[in-house]
Order: sequence, then C-alpha cells, then structure tokens
Amino acid sequence: MRPHEPLSQAALPDSRGLNLFHADPEYARLLRHYMEPRLQAHLLPHLERLGALAGDELDRLAATADRNPPVLHHRTRAGEDRQWIEKHPSYRRLEEIAFGEFGLAAMSHRGGVLGWPEPLPPIAKYALTYLYVQAEFGACCPLSMTDALTRTIRKFGDPALVARYLPGLTQQDLDALTQGAMFMTEQGAGSDVGATATRALKDGEHWRLYGDKWFCSNADAGLALVLARLDGAPAGTKGLSLFLLPKLLPDGAPNAYRVVRLKDKLGTRDMPSGEIRLEGALAFLVGDPQRGFVQMADMINMSRLSNGMRAAGMMRRALTEALFVARRRVAFGKPLIELPLMRRQLLKLMVPTEAARSVMLYTAVELAKADAGDETSRRRVRLLTPLLKFRACRDARRVTGDAMEVRGGVGYVEEWSDARLLRDAHLGSIWEGTSNIVALDVLRAIRKEKALDAMALDLGKAADFARNADEPHARQAATGLYYACAAALHEREGRPLLARLVRRHRLEPRDPLAPADDAFADALLQ
Repeated sequence: MRPHEPLSQAALPDSRGLNLFHADPEYARLLRHYMEPRLQAHLLPHLERLGALAGDELDRLAATADRNPPVLHHRTRAGEDRQWIEKHPSYRRLEEIAFGEFGLAAMSHRGGVLGWPEPLPPIAKYALTYLYVQAEFGACCPLSMTDALTRTIRKFGDPALVARYLPGLTQQDLDALTQGAMFMTEQGAGSDVGATATRALKDGEHWRLYGDKWFCSNADAGLALVLARLDGAPAGTKGLSLFLLPKLLPDGAPNAYRVVRLKDKLGTRDMPSGEIRLEGALAFLVGDPQRGFVQMADMINMSRLSNGMRAAGMMRRALTEALFVARRRVAFGKPLIELPLMRRQLLKLMVPTEAARSVMLYTAVELAKADAGDETSRRRVRLLTPLLKFRACRDARRVTGDAMEVRGGVGYVEEWSDARLLRDAHLGSIWEGTSNIVALDVLRAIRKEKALDAMALDLGKAADFARNADEPHARQAATGLYYACAAALHEREGRPLLARLVRRHRLEPRDPLAPADDAFADALLQ
C-alpha cells in the first residue's frame, strides 16, 4: 500500500515510500527565500531524488545498519597482526550515496559535484544533508568531519600537505576516498580541552605522538586532526599544537597507533567510535604550533554547525512522521489531527522544528559571506553557531520523544524510525561540547567578539538580557537569543503566524495555569 492511499481504520499508517522533500512543501518555499534562484533551480531535482531515497531506500538501509554495528578485528585468520573495522554492507551503501552519489563532503571544496562547475556554497551542502539525516544520522558524522578537516587543513596547513591529501578527501569514488576524523577527547580532558596530555616529540623532520584518545568517532578514518602538547609547552589550551595524523604512512605501512576497542553507544550504532592509543604515531604539524587549539576550533565550530543542522533534520523527520500518522489514524470517530489536544501537541512540535531550520539556513547564508571576507557575517556566524548547537540539539531530544507518542506504542518498536531518531537525537547535546560548554561559548562570543552587535535582527529583550548575563544564566540567555532570532527570521520569511507562536511559547511571560488559545495558528497544520 502506498502512503497516499486510504487506509482502513484498523491499519497502521505506514510512511515508508514517502518522499520526504515533497512531504514538506514549506521547505521548498524556504529554499527559494534563502537560495539564489539559479542554484535553487539546479538543486531541485537532486533534492527531490534525495527526498525519495530518504523516505525509502536510505530508511531501510539505516534500520539494517543500526541493527548490525561495526566489528573490530585485530588479526587475520592466518595469524597476522592487522587491525580493521568491518562495516555492514548497508552502512557502506549509505556511505556510497552520501560521499559518492551526492558528494556531500566534497561539494564545498571543488567544482563538478552534482554538475555545478564551482564549489557549492554552504547552503547547498546543508540543504541536502538536512534531507539525508532524516533517514540516517550515523554516516553524517564522517561526512561532517571529512568536510571540516578538509576546510581546516586548507586554511592552516602547509601547501605541500594540502596537495598530498586534498584529492583523496574530495573523492566521490569510495575506493579512492580518504575520510576524516577528529581525535581530541581524552579521559582527563573532555570539555576541559586544556587538560590534554597527549605528547608530541620531534623525530628528525617529523613528529611522533604518544597518548590515549578516549572517544574517536570514525575511528578508521584515513586522516584525523589531533591536539597534542609539545614538550615544554605551557599548560592549558595555549600549549596545544595541531597535527594531521594519517592512518597509513607514505610508504603504505600502517601508522603506529591502534584502536583499543569500539564503543557500545546508545545511538549512531552503525558508525565506529573507538578508543585509540598513539604509540609514536607519525603526524604532520598543522599551522602555527602556538595556535593549535585556535585552529582546531575552526573544525569544532563547523562540526557544531553540522550538529545543529542534523538536529533540525531529525526534528523535521519526527514531525513529518507525527503529521503523517495524525492525518491518517482514526480514533474516537475522527482523524487524530482533528482532536484539539493533538493539534496543540503538533504545534508544540512545530515550533522548535521550524526554529532550527530557519536558524540553520540563515547561518549557512552568513557563513558563505564570512568565508568571502565579510567581518560582520563572521561575527554573526560566531554567535549563531553555538546558539544553534545549544538549543536545536536539546530541542531534538524532546521533539523526537513527543513525536513518538503520536504513533503510540508502535512508535516504541524498533521496526519504525521513531526509536532510532530518539536515540540518535541525544548525541548532539554531547559531542563537540556539552550544553553548558556551548552556552558559555555564546557569552564568550558576545563579550570577546561583540558578536551581538553584528546581528541584523530585532532581538528585543533577549539581547539586553544576554549582554548582562552571568555564568549561571548562560543557558537562559542562549535560549532567549536563539528563539528571538527564530521569531525575527520567521517574520522575514513571511511566516508571521509561526513568529507569533514562537514568541508566545518561548519568549513571552505567561501564567502556566491560564487557558492558552493557539487557534490563530491552526492554519499551520493544514
């Protein structure tokens, strides 16, 4: 039975086969608002194809890969000491579509991807990945890190190093592709990166790394950026240098590090994250040795932006599923969507979902301007990135859980997408900085870079509060700023009903016991 066909009252609405781009007509309108017309027209068939894949083949592959996590092998059957990570064929196919067919990691760095002669702007990458992540989260981590690592070494790396590795990083042929990773977290240096203990020792013209990295996603990546401390370097982040760590040495031999074990995770089960021990691994210094953390921050911020985009996409998939069920499931003689409490619940799912998408698209536009040298846009992105990472990732945890409730007990069953979305949604608030760390980074952007002064949006009282917020109120300030941005963007987009809903539920004082009348927003559910 196809999704658009009528169902009997006893049948469960099944969205498999739904084109996730067509199921969300507001998305196409928003892309016309944020994209240059020629680019939007060029990407439209690719968005339609990816929407069809996300609602069918990608969703099936993601479910299978989620049930078959990667396996770490330490020896061949002949007794040779050789490590490799075995990934399920479903995960490999997910990689082929993302890295290969759509070139999501390459499109920002070279022309020719999807038939566009120049490198595509950030909004193209985020617009497409936003659809991809609605089906599959795990592969989006290697996508993001490969893209961000490429960006970082191009900005700060020696030209010879860039020339050596750039072709592999921007490949669409999986057999020739070099994936990227970021090996940063240590047991004693999680959020406190300045406590990093990994050592970098000079060995002739090379450097050797020694230490343990505690949480390394995409553990078998061909290249990883690593923070390490040179002997005699000062304590804290100022003493950290940035290194590029290849999996294979120039002669093809394995580098001197090993994966100790893989992590058994709540979500992203299909993507290998592991503990890595550096045993004198050869690495190449990237940029100024006294500015390692500052340079690594560029990759971290791009990963944070990707985290926010992924949270936005997962919320949209959860909302799409909830709307699909509510429009087709009959209870008490009516479709669920006609019941007042259900309509109110759906509107509450819509507010954070649409907020995340608008902030993500606006940030993507500003990022392109910042990369072109616009200082005002750079300061905007400096603030918008932690805002999106902080709030959208936290909202995704609640939205995916509340959307599961619309499907009822069936939504709790692993055969459906709801449970996987809920598990994966908890990741964004932790990776690349926990919520507390990122909220404090919002205040840092306001105070050190005067980023709030660069915002060309009417943020009202939220801006005043954020300017004067102290550390205990950092989360409150970040939440207020984020939703003030969203409301202002919705007005610009020509969506005043949504802007009014955001202000009512996220920004205005209200009596929790007073009856709420959201009838003005009913049109949003049509």
